[in-house]
Amino acid sequence: MDISTLSAHLGLDLVAVSLLTFAVFCPRHRRRELVPAYLALNVALFAVVAALSEASGGGGLALGFGLFGVLSIVRLRSDSVRHQEVAYYFTTLVLGLLCGLPGLSLPLAAGLSGVLLLVMYVGDHPRLYARDRRALVTLDAVYRQEDALRAELTRRLGEPLGWTVQEVDYVRDLMVLEVRFRQPEPMAHDEEFVRVTPPYAKEAA
Repeated sequence: MDISTLSAHLGLDLVAVSLLTFAVFCPRHRRRELVPAYLALNVALFAVVAALSEASGGGGLALGFGLFGVLSIVRLRSDSVRHQEVAYYFTTLVLGLLCGLPGLSLPLAAGLSGVLLLVMYVGDHPRLYARDRRALVTLDAVYRQEDALRAELTRRLGEPLGWTVQEVDYVRDLMVLEVRFRQPEPMAHDEEFVRVTPPYAKEAA
């Protein structure tokens, strides 16, 4: 890959990862601390792919083993990183791979990168499942019947879509659940909170 081709692929990679990070991820999730991780991971993988392709003379086997070694050091913990953020991690990885592979032409790399960006834009759109939520709930009772547990979750949160029992404590008589639920639609008679000054406050003034 000559210097002009490398520069063109690098420019495409930077444009793609910048659109993903600053135009899609940041406005929706507001996780500023993940921005350097996405950018560094993408550009570092692009550099490794480009370097391996030159060092191995374009050999696919050496490039494949090198990429396997690089990707094997990436660890994503599901308890600290949400599933949406994992999706962005993998998208930044694939963008770096696509733009750094020497065998892909620039138009093909640009087209595949555009497909990835479009999929992430639509798949993580705020209007898609806008009322679906996830919460960690602690109940001050142990429910043995699923119907009773569903009724209690509906009363407290809304329509439960599913739940996972994290802990059951018979000593303290409580249970901890991770609940996926759908928020109820706002009622027509719901009114905003209005602060009313008590009559005695007016008299004191």
